[in-house]
Amino acid sequence: MASYRLLSYQSPTGPRSAIALEDKVHDLERATGRADYGSILGVLADWSAARPALETLAGGLRGDSGMPLAEVRVLAPVLYPPAIYCAGANYSDHTANMAKLHNLPVDPDPRGSGKKPWHFIKASRCTVGPGVTVALPSEKLDWEVELAVVIGATARDIPVERALDVVAAYTAANDLSARDLSRRPGVADASPFKYDWIGQKCFDGACPMGPWLVPASQVGDPQQLALRLWVNDTLRQDSNTGRMIFNVAEQIAYLSSRITLYPGDVILTGTPAGVGAETGVFLARGDSVRISIEKIGELVTSIA
Repeated sequence: MASYRLLSYQSPTGPRSAIALEDKVHDLERATGRADYGSILGVLADWSAARPALETLAGGLRGDSGMPLAEVRVLAPVLYPPAIYCAGANYSDHTANMAKLHNLPVDPDPRGSGKKPWHFIKASRCTVGPGVTVALPSEKLDWEVELAVVIGATARDIPVERALDVVAAYTAANDLSARDLSRRPGVADASPFKYDWIGQKCFDGACPMGPWLVPASQVGDPQQLALRLWVNDTLRQDSNTGRMIFNVAEQIAYLSSRITLYPGDVILTGTPAGVGAETGVFLARGDSVRISIEKIGELVTSIA
């Protein structure tokens, strides 16, 4: 089976989808003759049929054809996800550090006592692609490298044992967070209305994602992937997806018990220790953030 990646790119007429083999990119609508494959969402909506068709296509494309990848403006791979679900507190080292920061007791058993995964929602229009410059929205802008799961089938009440069957692909994401906008001024700390999730998580450019989608069949076990993040070439996060508290399958199963998942939905699966909030070091204008996830690739974002 030929290895390939799926991406969105900027054409003269607007965003389009493509299949990439090594350093060449092929427009998907032209390569398949399918108008609905002109967008990644169209491909994902037909994933059960698209997957074998793309494998056949990848095996038949000539290496000397297509557009040079280096000359293509790559966009966020999914424009725009129907929903982005973000796992909070899903690496034990990160949750322990954050508990200490807020003078809270460290949970010795984060999976115990019937605890379930916990997610919040990020606005889909926050997604931006590789090489994009994000305007600094606050004085405490933080970074979070995360494995992103892209759904390829409608799923409701799916059991853990079959949860990975609905995954079309994986990509990398940086869940940027404006920490100093997380709490509403003038509202008591004990109030249930204290937190501002829009301000903290949903500003323009808050979800760099990409550079492309790697089919689940090429990634294999999502719990064995190294993930790292650098700020200006200084390594800040260095972990492995095997350290998640709730794994990918458990997150999909739990989310599907609460709401129907649809093709194109994205799940950010949590971030490990090493975020800026743990040390009080945050992003500044002129900084560059580079994330890397094994078998997926690198994504670079600049801060203006």
